[in-house]
Amino acid sequence: MDKFIIKGGRPLVGEITVSGAKNAAVAIIPAVILSDEPCVLENVPDISDVSISLKILHEMGADVETINASTFRIDPRGINNYCVPYESARKMRASYYFLGALLGKFGQARVSMPGGCPLGDRPIDQHLKAFTALGADCNIDHGMVDVSGKLVGNQIYLDVVSVGATMNAMLASVKAIGLTVLENAAKEPHIVDLANFLNSMGADIMGAGTDVIKIRGVGKLRSTNYSIIPDQIEAGTYMVAAAATGGDVLIKNIIPKHLEPISAKLEKIGVNVQEFDDSIRVWVDGPLVKSNVKTMPHPGFPTDMQPQIATLLTLAEGTSIVTEGVWEQRFRYVDELRRMGADISVDGKVAVIEGTGELMGAPVKACDLRAGAALIIAGLAAYGITEIEDIYHIERGYENMDLKLQGLGAEISKKSFQEEVDIIKEAL
Repeated sequence: MDKFIIKGGRPLVGEITVSGAKNAAVAIIPAVILSDEPCVLENVPDISDVSISLKILHEMGADVETINASTFRIDPRGINNYCVPYESARKMRASYYFLGALLGKFGQARVSMPGGCPLGDRPIDQHLKAFTALGADCNIDHGMVDVSGKLVGNQIYLDVVSVGATMNAMLASVKAIGLTVLENAAKEPHIVDLANFLNSMGADIMGAGTDVIKIRGVGKLRSTNYSIIPDQIEAGTYMVAAAATGGDVLIKNIIPKHLEPISAKLEKIGVNVQEFDDSIRVWVDGPLVKSNVKTMPHPGFPTDMQPQIATLLTLAEGTSIVTEGVWEQRFRYVDELRRMGADISVDGKVAVIEGTGELMGAPVKACDLRAGAALIIAGLAAYGITEIEDIYHIERGYENMDLKLQGLGAEISKKSFQEEVDIIKEAL
């Protein structure tokens, strides 16, 4: 019931530090199950999806020790069952990574169908295809996914490029007998990060970051200390926020190469981008101009940045076209932007944006994680007050977003429903 209240119209200025990558963390945390010894994970983002993942491990018998806010020691040796607690699993999309990890460890797994953001039809058929190719029996009954079997390496061809299926196939095959060849694999940075983590424990994975990944099964995985990569999408979100407010922001703890598709598009829109070794500066000193955007699997423009860049284009001069090439229903946030004065029409997977040059504050609702981030950007750039409800979506993937933005001069605060009730009671 919490919400963000934003008084817009102020340029963001200063420095901001990016947290660990959500999309890597939610796969690496379940991957610890595969280890035969304790592991230490660093640069772990403080977000609700991570909290749920750690809670699942604890509920299953793992010893989870908090070393500091971003570092955890996880001992998986106490896990002695293969069933993920239902209520925890259904709260996040990435709970399906427990399928691959448990199957790889115990030869069986039972997990509820995943929850998470409502972005249209996102079946797990490619995940199950990979498990079946490795020798597992797969069944879905009453909302539960059951997989079991002795896993043997095989050739797996994914019918579509799927990040989740690629990672799950890696998790399941890392201890399988023999060689697994995964073709038409996704190439995102967090896939490479998962492979690097598994290899640091003694796995034998080659080709991560290309469309063919080879995994030779090993019998044992050892302890490791591993630091998760910076979050590409969080960094991109702050890059767009700086541009939308006409600000000047240095974004730290990033890998510039991961941001190249975002940087290139921002430069076409008229934004200045300067790369350093592990930071990037974004500033605006002229008008924003129209551009066309099409989301594609990596190394194309990421779908998780589509709502943010579309929001920026509402402030640009001219007509822009945004085409969604990955997920259905990615444009559900458009109605909320229209409340703020945006001129956007949607036909299927294509949005036509007539740049109005300005937005006005309004009460809006976050309908998913990245849509929520886009509404924050809109609120920061808009004239007047914007109130964003359902911010639990945003907190799934952004660590302390309000506090980080406050550090750049944003007028953003978090208000709980109980605070509003208390205010009303005092007034009465």
